[in-house]
Amino acid sequence: MPFTLATWNINSVRLREGLVAKLMAEEAPDILCLQECKSPVEKIPVEQFRALGYSHMVARGQKGYNGVAILSKLPITDAGGQDYASLGHARHVAARLENGVTIHNFYVPAGGDIPDRSENEKFGQKLDFLTEMRDAFRADAPAKSILVGDLNIAPREDDVWDHKALLKIVSHTPIEVAHLADTQDAGKWVDVTRADIPAGRLYSWWSYRAADWNAADKGRRLDHVWATPDIAAAAHGSRILRAARGWEQPSDHAPVFASFDL
Repeated sequence: MPFTLATWNINSVRLREGLVAKLMAEEAPDILCLQECKSPVEKIPVEQFRALGYSHMVARGQKGYNGVAILSKLPITDAGGQDYASLGHARHVAARLENGVTIHNFYVPAGGDIPDRSENEKFGQKLDFLTEMRDAFRADAPAKSILVGDLNIAPREDDVWDHKALLKIVSHTPIEVAHLADTQDAGKWVDVTRADIPAGRLYSWWSYRAADWNAADKGRRLDHVWATPDIAAAAHGSRILRAARGWEQPSDHAPVFASFDL
């Protein structure tokens, strides 16, 4: 069952319903995982999405913040969601395809501006969230699974516009990168995007603060697609739709795609 999957931090699914529909109509991934939906599940605007063929959804939501959703043309069943670090946030949801593949959709906390948990509670919450993800994968080794989402960490030197300049900036600090690596190792997850595109600068997020984000190109690869080793070799066609960052009233993230022949 071949399929294409996309992951996108939409930064309000209700505000950007039109952009989601544009992606669905023009790119037509079989499965679209959204983060930062900022909506209760019952207020996600599913009618237009269903009209475009996305008749299945599993989601976790809350008013105004966080929120994750998996929209699919293919039949899916709800495979649960965890409240990592006991934050009471809608940051994880899982869905299972008919072929037994489980898709995990994560929105890892951003972590605030100060990379010190003694001065910044949000940074501590981010590290704790990743630690609980790691422990969950150690306790119950994932198989036949795909993990996607805004993990809010750019792990590699070529995942950021300037490695040295960002070493003390939240999302690229050594402690965050180490926590993400531990989480990845615990589940033996394969970074599908970098397996397909092993070298070169690659970004999925550009700040709203830049007057001309495209010219400045000070990006970071915060959005990821991982797969367990038993299915990772079936992945191909990874790409980032940079053009979406330039759409009208865009999210500051661009969608990340991968295809799987399973």
